Amino acid sequence: MKKLLIMLAAVTIAGSVVAQTVKESKSFDNVYLGINGGVATKATGVKWLDNLNPDFGLRIGRWFTPVFGLAVDGTAYLSNKPFVSTGTFIRATNVSLLGTVNFTNWFGDYKGEPRCFEVIGLYGLGWGHLFRSNETYYNPVNKMTSKAGLDFAFNFGVQREWQFYIEPSFSWAFLGSSKQPLMQDTHLLAWSVDQPRYDINNTIFQLNGGFIYKFGNSNGTHNFQLANATDMSEVNRLNGIINDLRAELAQKPKEVVKEVVKEVPAKTEVVDNMVVVKFEKGKSIITREQMALLNKVPQGVHVRVVGTASPEGNAGFNRQLSQDRADAVAAYLRDRGVKVDEAVGQGVEGNTSNRLAIVYLK
Repeated sequence: MKKLLIMLAAVTIAGSVVAQTVKESKSFDNVYLGINGGVATKATGVKWLDNLNPDFGLRIGRWFTPVFGLAVDGTAYLSNKPFVSTGTFIRATNVSLLGTVNFTNWFGDYKGEPRCFEVIGLYGLGWGHLFRSNETYYNPVNKMTSKAGLDFAFNFGVQREWQFYIEPSFSWAFLGSSKQPLMQDTHLLAWSVDQPRYDINNTIFQLNGGFIYKFGNSNGTHNFQLANATDMSEVNRLNGIINDLRAELAQKPKEVVKEVVKEVPAKTEVVDNMVVVKFEKGKSIITREQMALLNKVPQGVHVRVVGTASPEGNAGFNRQLSQDRADAVAAYLRDRGVKVDEAVGQGVEGNTSNRLAIVYLK
């Protein structure tokens, strides 16, 4: 258990390192499904590359950050070698809950999409079951298990949505209970001895290969997107320029102020009869800076709110995002006593990063 705690602590730290650099994902984003197959054998007491057990498995998992994830892994073992036959098609099964760590992203940083080649570690606990055909030979055996392995993964596809991996791994059997086999054959079962500790004599070695498909995410891709950490700092810089210009030209005619403001991309300032609110990429949350701008809208006036989105992602997602931005601004203004006549999302407007909601004062 000490090894497990150390592993979980390490992957938690690794996840926190990268978690702030990527765009926030929804509950069912970054989910994948895979199949695998290969061979297994006892780690001791047999010849290597001899007496191999064919196996196949299924894996479903989710990445919570580009470094840390969880997966449920199930494996079925078919052959009886080098053991006495159980008389069943599937000799045994093992189901594990695995923590996964992408060492490539941990040490090399995530660049916005998966690299062609990655190294992924996995470790966790599970439960193994040995089947029986009758009680002539032995009684069923159930054991708590532990699995550790490395995936040498190759990502491919237009959006790197597919992955092929080669996985060497070890599975230990320990704890649980079993009855002594009636046939005293030391090779009857790799998990036939109660062993509440990691022991090479109670271990199975596997070499598997598999394919994984990463399902599409709400952002229109199949992987994590980097958050644009400079967006808000740029907005603040532009706000400073605008405020300086407005202070300098406060006493000049309104037409002159209007022309000067047009020369500066004033995305978050009150200009004549409108207020332009800036949002972060992929979000519809109003920041405190933007709330300060909306507070300048007088109570009781009638307004129309129009939300827009940038070209990234699919059209359906952008239309909904623009509507969410318009609704968020409208709700904030209504709470302040402003009369919102209409709040509409217009999706993508142009080819630039228009992550905006525009308030038109009537």
